[in-house]
Amino acid sequence: MAGVLQRFEQRLEGAVTSAFARAFRSAVQPVEIAAALQREVDNSAHILSRERMLVPNVFTVELSPPDFDRLNPFSTTLADELATLVKEHVSEQRYTMTGPLEISFTKTGELSTGRFRVRSKTNASVTPVVGQRMTETAIRSSDVLLEVNGMKHPISPPGVVIGRGNEADLKIDDPGISRRHAEIKIHQSGAETTVTIVDLNSTNGVVLNGHKVATGVVTDGSEIRLGNTVIVIRMTEVAH
Repeated sequence: MAGVLQRFEQRLEGAVTSAFARAFRSAVQPVEIAAALQREVDNSAHILSRERMLVPNVFTVELSPPDFDRLNPFSTTLADELATLVKEHVSEQRYTMTGPLEISFTKTGELSTGRFRVRSKTNASVTPVVGQRMTETAIRSSDVLLEVNGMKHPISPPGVVIGRGNEADLKIDDPGISRRHAEIKIHQSGAETTVTIVDLNSTNGVVLNGHKVATGVVTDGSEIRLGNTVIVIRMTEVAH
């Protein structure tokens, strides 16, 4: 652990300006944030198998308004160096991440100067449906959208298979998701659109609005949990 932090400090010394150093003279220290990120990674790790432990890949560092304002001009440099540190730590500990690493900073009035906290979550990388246009026009005109990790995926009849394998229509790189985990079916009859989700004999099952189901009807705003990933259904008003 000390080795990773020491390398972080050395890299930062070579990358920062005197203005950066002055900004942190009496505020939150970069090495404190670095150590907190390492602790967050370790404390959030959970076992997938004997060989693999899953850790978060999205981190938000919350700062007091004065600290945030001092840090903001240098946030890109600091985020890059912190990302390098986290990647080194993840590699040394042989942890697994399911998506790209993201580190961002935000301010909150709940914290006093010199105080900060780190929040984390796991966002699996998602491969869009092959052949499905991802333009704003396509998204606006689609009757059914799947919202995954902040991205909207328009889908059309007859629906899509969601899974971790290459054969899935919507591929989510989440180790808690089976290769062919679930199918979202869209049935249109006149002005009515009915959307259902079907568990394809997955290992960890399908949770719809907090309840485990083999099959279920979804509506606008329904939340589907597959593995560690939450999918929100967005539907336009087409049923009368």
